[in-house]
Amino acid sequence: MKKKKSLIEFEKAVAYVNSFTEPIPADVLLKLYAYYKIANSNFDNPGSKTPLINAFKANALFQAKNLSKKEAMKSYIALVEKELK
Repeated sequence: MKKKKSLIEFEKAVAYVNSFTEPIPADVLLKLYAYYKIANSNFDNPGSKTPLINAFKANALFQAKNLSKKEAMKSYIALVEKELK
C-alpha cells in the first residue's frame, strides 16, 4: 500500500526533529509533542517522572484537542518548517 504524501512529509518532519542537535524552545517542544500524539492517536498520559512536565504536556494536548489526525500532522510539519528549518 502506498503511503500518502502527507504521511511521508510528517514522518520526514519527525525524523528531522529526532535528529535535531540544537536545543528546541520548550513552547515549540510542547506543541510538537501534542501534534505528534494526536497525529498518532496516542492519548496515553504523559510519562514523565516530573509532575510539572506532565502538567505542561497535558495542557499542550488539551489546547490541541480539537485537531483531527490530518490537521495535527499538517500543524507538526508547519511548526518544524517555521521554527526549526
